[in-house]
Amino acid sequence: MSVEAVPELTPQAYKTDEHPIWCPGCGDFGVLSSLYQSLAGLQIPPKDLVIVSGIGCSGRTPGFVHSYGFHVLHGRVLPVALGVRLANPKLTVIGVGGDGDGFAIGGGHIPHAARRNLDMVYLVMDNATYGLTKGQYSPTAPKGFQAGSTPYGNIEKPLNPLAMLIAYGATFVARGYSGKPKELTELIKKAIDHKGFAFIDVISPCITFYNTYKVIPPMLAEVPASHDPSNRAKAFELSLLEDRMYLGLFYQVQEPTFEDGVAEVIGRAQASSRPRLEEIFAEFS
Repeated sequence: MSVEAVPELTPQAYKTDEHPIWCPGCGDFGVLSSLYQSLAGLQIPPKDLVIVSGIGCSGRTPGFVHSYGFHVLHGRVLPVALGVRLANPKLTVIGVGGDGDGFAIGGGHIPHAARRNLDMVYLVMDNATYGLTKGQYSPTAPKGFQAGSTPYGNIEKPLNPLAMLIAYGATFVARGYSGKPKELTELIKKAIDHKGFAFIDVISPCITFYNTYKVIPPMLAEVPASHDPSNRAKAFELSLLEDRMYLGLFYQVQEPTFEDGVAEVIGRAQASSRPRLEEIFAEFS
């Protein structure tokens, strides 16, 4: 009996009938396109894929991807993603959100997702501004950034997402740029293939409130070929350099995942539960 061939999944197979309503030129278009390309490159069936998003312009992403989707409360991408993974570890889980959703209201969840090494991908579309609510400054906005909320310039030092995730214990840390979709596609594919918590800070300019398309390209450079991504100290050092905005893989190591630990605990509990239950029952006989 012949086996019917399964049709190859193309990027188009992951597109829904919903059309993005982002501003023309928004960096999120490039991120979404790279996500389509990555999923097709890895041939991930839509039935085995879950996109979890937060609040913000990027929060609409699940509606544009043919998969299961969960648009959660502000800043709660990671707790919901953890629940999905534990409920069904066979699913590929990708969390998406902005720098405000991830590093401000949701910032308290990042260290715990990282240290637990939950097997998932977290894409942060970083534009250094709150684009959905008219361009206020975000945790990654540079000093001097002028917006409605900081008319005389931002006085706060910007947060460094890469250094933060490396310090918290994430096992895959990278940076991409929406204007380099080919390179970003490869980074997302590597992140999905990685077994553990994979974080990508994607520079995704806001064309309306903080247009950095002319400022960013001259600052970009690829992570040096000599860089050893398994060296945590060197990865941290690279993340702190301010002379360039390096793109690529900063850090990657393999460690047991949170799901591995949960499975081990379940196995130990199942192996010992029956004798313990019998002892308990005996106390009431």
